[in-house]
Amino acid sequence: MTTPRDLLIVTMDAEPSPPVEEGDLSLALAGAEVVDLLATGAVTLDGDRLVPGPGAPTGDRLLDLAASLLVAEAPYESVEDWLWRRGRDLSSAYRDDLREAGQTTMERPRRRPWATGRPVLADSPAREEAVGRWRSGEPVLVALASAAGVPAGPEARTAGVDDDAVATVLAAVNDAVEELQTVRQRRSIEKAAFDNIWRA
Repeated sequence: MTTPRDLLIVTMDAEPSPPVEEGDLSLALAGAEVVDLLATGAVTLDGDRLVPGPGAPTGDRLLDLAASLLVAEAPYESVEDWLWRRGRDLSSAYRDDLREAGQTTMERPRRRPWATGRPVLADSPAREEAVGRWRSGEPVLVALASAAGVPAGPEARTAGVDDDAVATVLAAVNDAVEELQTVRQRRSIEKAAFDNIWRA
């Protein structure tokens, strides 16, 4: 399994309250892809710029797609710009991929069996691996899940990330999520003000 899939499994398994926002998760998934591509040599960082490398195909369809979408010419693309471009609806792509791989099932409401259910994780080695990685406090996964909106439990270690490139990516993910949350808050305030005008 890959870091993006482990991240998605963790967010589905944890079922945090309030639920994870799809936009936040998509940004974190895009960051998780960069983390894995850094590990394979498919990309390196020059400052905050993503420079495609000679890394071999990962064998993972979505990661290989991500590598193929990297900007191939200088001045290349910043991590932040990548997160916003690649992150668009990325959570849906990874959910579909889990479903197609048989990693999720549809849960039917007991009292309304005719109603459309929601996807839930199937018991599988992939789920055990992702949850084990999360519970062990693996710093990168904990940081990404936290950015997406899953609070780390007391069993999670708070160790930092030693790799400067990975730390740069994680910082960019946090900044992007904060920016998205600010946009949501502003829209909520504007909507409330508009509604108040009509009520007046």
